[in-house]
Amino acid sequence: MSDFTEAELAAIRSEAERTYELDRAHVFHSWSAQAQISPMVISRAQGPYVFDGEGTRFLDFSSQLVNTNIGHQHPAVVQAIKDQADLICTINPAHGNAARSEAARLITELTPAGLDHVFFTNGGADANEHAVRMARLHTGRHKVLARYRSYHGGTQTAINITGDPRRFANDRGDSGVVHFFGPFLYRSEFDATTEAEETERALRHLERTIQLEGPQTIAAIVLGSIPGTAGIMIPSPEYMQGVRRLCDEYGLMLIADEVMAGFGRAGKWFAFEHFDIVPDIITFAKGVNSGYVPLGGVIMSDDIYATFAERAYPGGLTYSGHPLACAAAVATITAMHEENMIDNAAKLGAEIVGPRLQEFSEKYPNVGETRGVGMFWALELVRDKETREPLAPYGGSSPEVAEIVGKLKAGGVLPFNNFHRLHVVPPLNISADELNAGLDVFEQVLSEAHYT
Repeated sequence: MSDFTEAELAAIRSEAERTYELDRAHVFHSWSAQAQISPMVISRAQGPYVFDGEGTRFLDFSSQLVNTNIGHQHPAVVQAIKDQADLICTINPAHGNAARSEAARLITELTPAGLDHVFFTNGGADANEHAVRMARLHTGRHKVLARYRSYHGGTQTAINITGDPRRFANDRGDSGVVHFFGPFLYRSEFDATTEAEETERALRHLERTIQLEGPQTIAAIVLGSIPGTAGIMIPSPEYMQGVRRLCDEYGLMLIADEVMAGFGRAGKWFAFEHFDIVPDIITFAKGVNSGYVPLGGVIMSDDIYATFAERAYPGGLTYSGHPLACAAAVATITAMHEENMIDNAAKLGAEIVGPRLQEFSEKYPNVGETRGVGMFWALELVRDKETREPLAPYGGSSPEVAEIVGKLKAGGVLPFNNFHRLHVVPPLNISADELNAGLDVFEQVLSEAHYT
């Protein structure tokens, strides 16, 4: 489907041809074997849609990298960036700046009491880098615990905290990071048969890990409140409360990685709110301004802030609290409030996405478990429902998964795919009609999938 005149399409195609030529000649892409990729050119974007180099429209069920939480080209945010550019484009972060101050105020209004200070970064990876640095300096300890099946970013500390195969080539075993198994009943590491068993055994495993590593050597536990690209595995409240208890008992900092799950993605401002806990440190990025201008940050407890009240924090960034990014954050948070986007995400997740994905799981042979909350859902593609054999290997893909993804795109939906999973992660302000239209394409494709 095209929304363009023939003249506009001709211009888009010419532009896309040049874009692709230059891309292949000069651009080095993330996480890719450079000679084996053929990047889709995105020429335009609007609301929940993107348009390729042919002018073809796709419903963006990926929110790009699960960051365009308010959709593309939201007029209030675009205007805020323009207005800020007219005033001040950039400034030394040592100076006060109105956009940064207002963004910090709005962000900390959303957090529990005692989490009132923000260190701004350029994105999620360096937010996690600095969160770990703060925890280490605050406690005087070096080790950090993080779970397998997690992702925390591509910079040095963040990739070592990560618990999926993207870590392997960058891990020399000398980062001070120790991994542990988190709860995931569908693929339990603890031979559990109920959520209660999985929670109890996962907490016992974590406590033994703390004890055997020496709590006096451990600065923090880093957890994605709801792991994102790792699989949108929602822990029980009892598990997260148990982790908080262990941190308190052994004097560890609890770092909640909210980079993907935060700012409404999970149907609340922060995903940890689902579990009735308060972290010591919160990291964020992505949805804070829908990715319109790169921005991330670390929200720290009063105790951690006090550590650096009379002692200089040994870290900084040229673009910390960049005015254009912070102006976008102010406009994004304001729009989320005014347009009730968080409630919309929670409502549509509960009333439309959850029930429809559960129906797919019951009806179609290659759909195993489906799980999620808000606009944050995953489908496990399996070869066999009884054995739960994945349709692609962990850390890789398969012709079958590639075929499913190709058919979704042919149906006009841009999906998010990781290993053997499809994620349903559209913008929070998508309409019910648009959401159902995308899920109709999923249903058509999955109903025709019969891989063994």
